[in-house]
Amino acid sequence: MKLEIDQQRLNSEIDTLAAISDAQPPAVTRIVFTPTDLKARAWMISRCQEAGLTVGQDAIGNIFARWIGADPAAPAVGTGSHIDAIPNAGKYDGVVGVLGGLEAIRALQRNGFRPRNSIELLVFATEEPTRFGIGCLGSRLLSGTLSAEAAAKVKDRNGESVDEVRRKAGFNGNLQEVKLPKGYYKAFVELHIEQGPLLERAQISLGIVKSIAAPASLRISIEGAGGHAGGVLMPDRRDALCAAAELILAVENAARTSGAVDTVATVGVCDVFPGAANSIPSCVGMTLDIRDTDLGRRDSVMQTIERAAQNISAKRQVSIQSEVLNADAPADCAPEVRAALSDSCRERGFPFLEIVSRAYHDSLFLSRIAPTGMLFIPCRNGYSHRPDEYAAPEDIARGALVLAESLAKLSSSSQ
Repeated sequence: MKLEIDQQRLNSEIDTLAAISDAQPPAVTRIVFTPTDLKARAWMISRCQEAGLTVGQDAIGNIFARWIGADPAAPAVGTGSHIDAIPNAGKYDGVVGVLGGLEAIRALQRNGFRPRNSIELLVFATEEPTRFGIGCLGSRLLSGTLSAEAAAKVKDRNGESVDEVRRKAGFNGNLQEVKLPKGYYKAFVELHIEQGPLLERAQISLGIVKSIAAPASLRISIEGAGGHAGGVLMPDRRDALCAAAELILAVENAARTSGAVDTVATVGVCDVFPGAANSIPSCVGMTLDIRDTDLGRRDSVMQTIERAAQNISAKRQVSIQSEVLNADAPADCAPEVRAALSDSCRERGFPFLEIVSRAYHDSLFLSRIAPTGMLFIPCRNGYSHRPDEYAAPEDIARGALVLAESLAKLSSSSQ
């Protein structure tokens, strides 16, 4: 099959979508269910409709764009990613998998390919945890990993629940109906930038993912005692921010001493109350992200951090409470999907590296209900979630080409 990717069109679409943002270029900010997010969704839907795809959305905002195959009743072959973006992000995270997936479908259409199984582009809703503190809400609901009842009650920083926010954005369906039926997908493949430096360091342009790391997210609240910065002497202080600082260092140490390079831990949010220069902090809210490819090791690190929190609480006479938002198991990518990707690479003469995804993605949750795989392309310096995130046009096109050929294999085989 002689497939060609329209590299110029694909990169033009990436630039166009990047301009739909609440941040000044080159930064991209698209928080789920905001007017900017809804505008980006509408633009994306119009691109899919131009390609002749049948488009629908569910109650959480997942977008389904289907190229109907010769056997419409057969399980579909899926691809896709997300287009929501954290504050001050770049323009490639998620987007490469969505627009690259769309271009893969168009390349197959231009070639005259006719799939037996339908091929579906899936744009996941609320992949980033920015608004609700938990990532991949769309795919968690699709896979049944998170119940509709639990998802509806999750709240954003303003105290508004998922149910309230989504309904304001026009998504009024029943969350119970988001879960996909058994056997909906025959296979699922996600194209993504690596978000790490290994491919670039190895000077290899494609990575076939073997496994996806296990994430855990916690919300931690620390309550001490406030007071005047000049009036309360040091022996009498119960400073919540000092306790938080000590706990943050304990988090770092727990990850560094886990015994494996795959363990990472991050405190990415630290909200201080009352936030005045001459007032002792009485309350601190933090978020903690812990990831590992080994579930037991990840959970052991969580236990180490919990013991540290208890010791700091007793020593500093503050209250430290933690709430586990999610603690997910890792996933192994399906052999049949990895085979389709590696065969496509070999047929084209493209070198590839077998790699671990240390970031987690919607594919982690799709893997609970369908054979799933991921294809990585390099990003410069491994940078992601920042404005200077960059993927070369030729790498994006190469990834879209391998994706297209893999979708063709998966949608035409009888297995």
